[in-house]
Amino acid sequence: RIRGQPMSAVLLQICLGLSACVHALHVAATGPTPFSSAHIPYRLHALQLQSVPSSRSQAPAPSALEWPLLRSLRQCINDFELVQPGDKIAVAVSGGKDSSTLAYLLRQLKLRRLLPFDDWGFVTVHLDQVQPGHDPSTLATWLSTQGIAFELLREDTYSVVTEKTAAGKSYCALCSRLRRGILYSAAEQLGCNKLALGHHRDDALETLLLNMCHQGQLKAMPARYVSARGVDVIRPLMYCAEGDIEALAREQSFPILPCNLCGSQPDGTPGQRQQMKLLLSALDTVGDGKARQNMLRALSDVRPTHLLDCSLRVACGLDSATGEVLHERGRVVAHYEERH
Repeated sequence: RIRGQPMSAVLLQICLGLSACVHALHVAATGPTPFSSAHIPYRLHALQLQSVPSSRSQAPAPSALEWPLLRSLRQCINDFELVQPGDKIAVAVSGGKDSSTLAYLLRQLKLRRLLPFDDWGFVTVHLDQVQPGHDPSTLATWLSTQGIAFELLREDTYSVVTEKTAAGKSYCALCSRLRRGILYSAAEQLGCNKLALGHHRDDALETLLLNMCHQGQLKAMPARYVSARGVDVIRPLMYCAEGDIEALAREQSFPILPCNLCGSQPDGTPGQRQQMKLLLSALDTVGDGKARQNMLRALSDVRPTHLLDCSLRVACGLDSATGEVLHERGRVVAHYEERH
């Protein structure tokens, strides 16, 4: 043992350090290279072997802000089976408070062994979209100090978005599609079977209001779905409040990388999502300040017989007009509504 550390851990740190030095010299000589699925899973595995304690007692004491978020995170994971034995998860980290909080909490979840199994892991992926002034070095340094494996990608989507977006339209839709496609490919090439995104409770509620007000649809954000490309996408923060995430980000001094495109129109006026944020803020005085909490709960307590979707009633085995039970599945729906 050296300074209280096992010799194996010391040797592993030396090997990782030498690997990092060789990689830095290679990049300096040849320039950045595309990521490779051959070496990243090994680096992820090595970092986990190096830093996961043998017992919960060896993990640092959590802050008062961490526990509520960890409880919500674990509840969402349990409800939707977001993390399962053998999972290798690519965590998209933009440099904002939400995705940084997700990476931090997943790390704490691993350190404290808060899941009933240990054979899972994750690697963070940051996409440099070549925005003016963007510097991911502070994020990379922070991830390293946290013992979190990471991969930095570089793809000029900024010029594409600013060129292709019509005058007066929001950049967000096109930017999101381009970024998501790159992240899907990155997850596949890194050998990951899931992609984790940092959307939280308030994102889901804003999306619900957006779809109701602008699309006439009762639709929010799922905690888990499979994309058209077959990628298993998860949102572990779906039960977490944005205010709690902001508080933890301030407490832990997460490095925040600003986005020059998010949240506004090209002319600087608030976009549709920002307008929904303002609407949610106005609702904070309703229901003893629990409007957001109750709205989230409403998304998991749906009553088909009290909605106006005739097709949904038929799909549920109910009469399209009266809502009366017609088929066996209709009895299941009726029983569900009675129990709730």
